[in-house]
Amino acid sequence: MREYDFTGVTVAVTGAGHGFGRAIARSFAALGAQVYACDLSATELEETADHPGAIHTSAFDLTAPGAAKHWIAEVEAKSEGPVGVLVCNAGGVRGQVGRPIEEVSESDWHDIFAINLHATFAMAQAAVPGMKRAGCGRIVTISSGAGLQPSRTGIQAYASAKHGLVGLTRQLGHELGQYGINVNSVAPGLILSNPASAKQWDAYGPEGQARVLASIALRRLGEAQDIANAVLFLASPMANYVNGQVLSVDGGK
Repeated sequence: MREYDFTGVTVAVTGAGHGFGRAIARSFAALGAQVYACDLSATELEETADHPGAIHTSAFDLTAPGAAKHWIAEVEAKSEGPVGVLVCNAGGVRGQVGRPIEEVSESDWHDIFAINLHATFAMAQAAVPGMKRAGCGRIVTISSGAGLQPSRTGIQAYASAKHGLVGLTRQLGHELGQYGINVNSVAPGLILSNPASAKQWDAYGPEGQARVLASIALRRLGEAQDIANAVLFLASPMANYVNGQVLSVDGGK
């Protein structure tokens, strides 16, 4: 099978400072894409960009009003064209842990929605006009197994936001397909790609970890590259007729 080739394609990746986002950005760059990567941490972005291929970085708060629109305009100006592939990876639990619902503050609820759902909406809203003019484009969201069932984290806002992200993905696929824009999602299982997931894994202890592994058909945890590989597929011509779908990458759970 011919290797994927993204030479000349402009790819924008959010949350690219570590974990899934770093693996995704580097994978596209290695296959010839011009990658534009954003995250809160300039230091982590520098590490992401320390890799063969073209990765241009911007550090800013994606949840700030107008931030997504400004960044996409900047990317389009630098690349002299529209974004060809938008990967909405930014998300997470914002340092929160599972608590009884009566202990969750309104600001904690909104903080998780802001990065997991609202930021994705803003990014798509900013990138879609250019994709429409080009008559083609790919949007890949990074949802979660928590968007398809209750979350292992026990965080109500995280499960709700990821369910919302799956809904947004399906709705945009329905809306934008007529313009040649495919919208799909990758739903990772438990992968130790960031401090929060590593902390969650450690909290299970040896017996809990064994139970989790026993619930996975492949009997192992995945890696960030497994998620990047799924994104590459959905962004490639191999997925030309895939739209509005959620691809679970969880080892067979």
